[in-house]
Amino acid sequence: MKHIKIILGLAATIGMTALATPGFAGTVENLERERSILVETMLSSDMTAEERFAKVNVSKKRLIDLERIVLRDKSLVGRNTPAVKRAFANYDLTFIVHSAVEKDRSLADHWLAQIGLNKQGVLSAERRRR
Repeated sequence: MKHIKIILGLAATIGMTALATPGFAGTVENLERERSILVETMLSSDMTAEERFAKVNVSKKRLIDLERIVLRDKSLVGRNTPAVKRAFANYDLTFIVHSAVEKDRSLADHWLAQIGLNKQGVLSAERRRR
């Protein structure tokens, strides 16, 4: 019985330590998370144009910094993880702010073009149930 209590105590201690250990998100993962927040904001239908504009500008400033951090991150050299491969294979989507500026497009127009849509196609689309 004494051994069971010791084992349960150790298991509880290990479990609490595992929960208290912060997760590590690399520079690419942080960039992807912020980019997904930007896309979600651009697609959100439950905010006004002014709210959307303000949130996009905040995300844009964060993304500029994160994109620079990823481009300068020496620890990514030689890393062959799927996230790193995907990030650099899709430059125009990963580094969306820099790419939009390079192509002299708005952020929304650039993103739509990268996924194969344009503003006219989106505006002319009908909303239907499947």
